[in-house]
Amino acid sequence: MRVIMTGGGTGGHIYPAIAIADKILDKSQDSEILFIGTTHGLEKDIVPKHGYPIKFVSASGFHRKNMLKNFKTVSDYARGKRKAREIIKEFDPDIAIGTGGYVSAPVIKAAASLGVRCYIHESNAIPGMTNKMLEDSCEKVFLGFEEAAQYFKKQDRLVVTGNPVRAGFFNEDKEEAREKLRIPPEDFTLLAFGGSQGAGRINKAMLDVIRKYNGVEGVQIYFGTGRFYYDLIMQELSDMAVTPAGNIHIMEYISDMQYYLSACDLVVSRSGALTVSEINTCGKPSILIPSPNVTGDHQTFNARAVADKGGAVILPEPELSGESLFSAVDSLRTDRDKLNGMAEQSRKSSPADAADIIYYSILS
Repeated sequence: MRVIMTGGGTGGHIYPAIAIADKILDKSQDSEILFIGTTHGLEKDIVPKHGYPIKFVSASGFHRKNMLKNFKTVSDYARGKRKAREIIKEFDPDIAIGTGGYVSAPVIKAAASLGVRCYIHESNAIPGMTNKMLEDSCEKVFLGFEEAAQYFKKQDRLVVTGNPVRAGFFNEDKEEAREKLRIPPEDFTLLAFGGSQGAGRINKAMLDVIRKYNGVEGVQIYFGTGRFYYDLIMQELSDMAVTPAGNIHIMEYISDMQYYLSACDLVVSRSGALTVSEINTCGKPSILIPSPNVTGDHQTFNARAVADKGGAVILPEPELSGESLFSAVDSLRTDRDKLNGMAEQSRKSSPADAADIIYYSILS
């Protein structure tokens, strides 16, 4: 099987595409896969690191506040579609799969115009504009959250799959992960992060959590600040006269996230679709703080999809403070029965293997 994969801009679009590509190669080793992205999205670095070839086209996002900028968007789309047709004709794929981001539009439209079977995956509970636009060009639309179904017209094309996550998130054992990270087996362990770039409001609130748990026996805190915020956080802790004790672990960026998710008891994070799916795959309770600065407030809907099932607690950003975050964390730390119940519901909130469902849906 020859496959075009497209999706980019952020890790939330790229990593699901990689998970699908990995599944295709695992099931059909003679497959050939080519990614198409843009030179200014994260895919230009992430995709080659995972061993896949990538080619580039022009694409840019739609501007709701400055309509004049959309002349460039339309021009980029036209040029991107022409270039995508050239790439697709040369590669001659059997199928094309888009996972969102504005680069998916010219690539999937070009593939459909050439008679290639096309599919898209929508990771959020509120679909993005690009995927809603591409619905008519696709044989099937895969959904990360069943709540997204109401926003599509072609109900017979929808397949609820969950969001594809990489194999490492399925394979880690909590005890083994703690041994790798040298976390005492019985310690309550909190993992907090705001995404690869960090989140200023979460970071600010975490200062109070760190201060109150600093040096507390039986508690471990792992905190990913994001590269931009690391020095600021360390300076603010110094200004507060807080010297992190051995139970406080502050990092610019958390690599090998699957180990930390597997090892922890509770997660504090934003509620991007991929983040939520990785948390659920590892069966972890979470305190989710949706970003208010996203289209359609889709992070709130992602969080509700888990919280309504009992797997997460939502802490809206307007209510976020050091005190409110510490109170939410500490109430769960001291209630193991509730934590265990949330863990069970978290794991049930995502299908067992979304990439597997997608692969067999395509074959069928």
